[in-house]
Amino acid sequence: MERSAKSTHLDPELSRRLHRALTCGKEELFEAILDSSPEVLRAALRNPALDGNHLLALLGRRDLTEDLLRTVAGLDTVAGNHNLTVALVQNPATPAGVALSLLPRLYLFELVTLSELPGTTPDQRLAAERAIVQRLPTTPLGNRITLARRASASVLDALMKEGDVRVVEPCLANPRLKEASVFQLVSSARSSTEAIAAVARHQRWASRPNLKIAMIKNPRTPSTVFVSLLAGAPAMELRNLAVSGRLGQEQKRLIGEELRRRGF
Repeated sequence: MERSAKSTHLDPELSRRLHRALTCGKEELFEAILDSSPEVLRAALRNPALDGNHLLALLGRRDLTEDLLRTVAGLDTVAGNHNLTVALVQNPATPAGVALSLLPRLYLFELVTLSELPGTTPDQRLAAERAIVQRLPTTPLGNRITLARRASASVLDALMKEGDVRVVEPCLANPRLKEASVFQLVSSARSSTEAIAAVARHQRWASRPNLKIAMIKNPRTPSTVFVSLLAGAPAMELRNLAVSGRLGQEQKRLIGEELRRRGF
């Protein structure tokens, strides 16, 4: 450590850059924050001329150290500036603890953008998705519909659980949606008939065997969908459903007719 400190002290070029970063005016400070030396960057952070525009330019760099970013996060200028907060969270080198503490300050679709950024770490992505899900109960319908078109699989799963057909339909068209989320919807006795019907008529999902069986087993499935699914259901499955306590009498009657049609 002594040798390093002595070497730094004797380096006239570094000393010049340090002094310039600490004392230069606003325009020159933009050049100083491009310096490759962490010491020079720290000096720039102490420059009285430093403002939000300088910090935005600095946070656009992807070669900053965690220590420097931690220092930036502690500046009063950042605390009151939304754009700087977003830039700090989006920098992949920002320490996880710092980034997570700033997530509540982000707007909903800033969280979505963060979860989509190529440089976002798995922990940051997961935290952003959790923050989105936590806000869903108070998110307006229009934003939830937009979210359904863009969201990741975990957020789509939460949106599907709400069961609102106006949100379910755009979810079904999202390529990130997993079959498990659709299965949970069509299996639930709390799902609306409209939401189940949306799945039944969707080109991507209508032919999935597991989803077909789940819809036949659900007492909430619309009768028109139920009848259309019976023809392709295995006879053994229909026999089991005929004695199931979950289905209503009308559905059981339709199952009985289908079995008789097949000669059972």
